[in-house]
Amino acid sequence: MEKWSLMTITVLLALTVRWTVSLGSYSGAGKPPMYGDYEAQRHWQEVTFNLPIRQWYFNTSDNNLQYWGLDYPPLTAYHSFVCAYIAKLINPDWIALHTSRGYESQPHKLFMRTTVFVADLLVYIPAVILYCFSLKETSTKKKASIWGVALCILLYPGLILIDHGHFQYPLSLGFALWGVLCLSYDWDLLASAAFCLALNYKQMELYHSLPFFCYLLGKCLKKGLKGKGLVLLAKIAGTVVVSFAVCWLPFCTDMEQIMQVLRRL
Repeated sequence: MEKWSLMTITVLLALTVRWTVSLGSYSGAGKPPMYGDYEAQRHWQEVTFNLPIRQWYFNTSDNNLQYWGLDYPPLTAYHSFVCAYIAKLINPDWIALHTSRGYESQPHKLFMRTTVFVADLLVYIPAVILYCFSLKETSTKKKASIWGVALCILLYPGLILIDHGHFQYPLSLGFALWGVLCLSYDWDLLASAAFCLALNYKQMELYHSLPFFCYLLGKCLKKGLKGKGLVLLAKIAGTVVVSFAVCWLPFCTDMEQIMQVLRRL
């Protein structure tokens, strides 16, 4: 009970700091023609909601790639679409094609801040909490250190300033952390799927791909590639292929679609 009380206080403190930071300004505010990351995220919602999928990554009269063109993997585009759908229900002007460019209003900024806050609360923060609790508790000092680890991770200023100060989403890092958590419980296939989601949200997760690859390959080698290790390797490979196939399925209508998305990335 004590550890849950400490963790609750930590999470509430982290949420308070996040929302406090979101009350401040951001780079590009009121500065045409690009308006900063706020406009980038809003514009992606405009594009994904109003244009067919086959045009999301292509330069057209309705989608000028020089103006915050999509350059993140498909999962980011899907997330933008979901946010846009909710925005449409609240105020269609927020994502109106062409006319919403440079749109800045307090209600919309509150909406955008809330989408970041909710994404953090649903994906990243639960992963941090469960990861900290997965650490071995062998002593009172260790229990205290678990709380300290959670405090350090959730109050890391760089991440808070980037995500909640400049309208970025912590989903890729959250998915990667879910992958690490699954590895700690030997749920290798779930870990592989989680990391594939992270990679399909932001290509920046390639930085973490080598540790995941080496750890899982090492585990297969340890089991022996002529027995259980080979079976595990095949299952992991299958999980990766299926995860990527699901994420990229709408873009697999022709090779030009796939190549254009890759060029944008």
